[in-house]
Amino acid sequence: MPFTRGKKPTTSKIPKLGAKSAEKQVKRSSSPPHGAPRKRTAFIDITNAHKIELSNPIKKDLLKKVQKKTSVAVKNDANPKKSASVSSENKTEEVQNGASLVEKPEEPISRPSLPPHLLPPTVPPEFDIDSDPSNDCTHTPEYAKEIFDYLKNREEKYVLHDYMESQTSLNGTMRAILVDWLVEVQENFELNHETLYLAVKITDHYLDQHQASRESLQLIGSTAMLLACKFEERLPPCVDDFLYVCDDAYKRSQLIAMEMNIMQGLNFDLNIPIAYRFLRRYAKCVRAGMDTLTLARFVCELSLMDMCFVPVRSSLLASACLLIALVTKDLGGWSACLQFHSGYSAKDLRPVVRHLHRMLSAAPDAKLATVRSKYSHKVFFEVALIPTVSLEKLEKFLEKETSQK
Repeated sequence: MPFTRGKKPTTSKIPKLGAKSAEKQVKRSSSPPHGAPRKRTAFIDITNAHKIELSNPIKKDLLKKVQKKTSVAVKNDANPKKSASVSSENKTEEVQNGASLVEKPEEPISRPSLPPHLLPPTVPPEFDIDSDPSNDCTHTPEYAKEIFDYLKNREEKYVLHDYMESQTSLNGTMRAILVDWLVEVQENFELNHETLYLAVKITDHYLDQHQASRESLQLIGSTAMLLACKFEERLPPCVDDFLYVCDDAYKRSQLIAMEMNIMQGLNFDLNIPIAYRFLRRYAKCVRAGMDTLTLARFVCELSLMDMCFVPVRSSLLASACLLIALVTKDLGGWSACLQFHSGYSAKDLRPVVRHLHRMLSAAPDAKLATVRSKYSHKVFFEVALIPTVSLEKLEKFLEKETSQK
């Protein structure tokens, strides 16, 4: 029975003076009496730690060492002579071991060399654009060259042809109207430019594999934009938002079914190289200002609506757009650094540059005015209002660059 608070037990382990030896001493039981609260220590007793299973293996090792030391100390106190002899033997062994360690120097560890495909690419110092300490660490400058080499290699997997000839119900004008509408959606939702470019790529790859009707074209485009948002955006718009921008022309089940069809057609691989990424990378090679980069972006975004640029590789299209911007701004030619990082010479860019100049010189269509209206704003330096560079100046520049190379 537990003792009441404030009272002390009458029995004691220490015998009283004058007490008879025959009297039995009452021992306290280690287990609590029936009905009493169980004993629980606030902290673990180190002396009883070997009875408790700890989950941390480091603590177990420390406790074992403490137990060994305490047991050795007790034995040494009991046998001082034996402990002295053991300690002397241990000292001699330590001296011998130390001498052997001094005599035998450590051999250098030979590490196996990496295979060539795992070695980082060698970049000449004059072409190194990623070692600048002022670069943003989120751009991963250590791996930037390898990342863009990987994206450039992936372009071979996503080369398209002019699929509009096989489409019975569609034409290039309908596709241009769809892309113009996607640009407007990108502005309204304030999405990244990468999202817009990826949505156009997804749409083209789906139309390259499947027949589509005029009524389902907007459903394909809006679903492609939804998939691109899920791939690129931190907070993508929901399905209801895209049904709203389509003016409720489609049901929720139709959009989800189209999403499944597109994903199966792309084999669930949405990492398609886009021109916008290459454009930003190549503009860094010449340290182009934001106004020059925006002018190149305007040309590149305007090319999304033209069907003749669908078969062109994204890296080649980005290089041609940047070249037109550099010539328009009189900022020099196609430098050796640009040729190193892009892999294209001025001669390789000539056909695409001519197509882009023809597109810029054509009369603007009133039905496809979203891109020009967007880049006429002060936020985009009003680059859409800049006069197009003359064809003569462009041809002279290309001839000069070709002859120098």
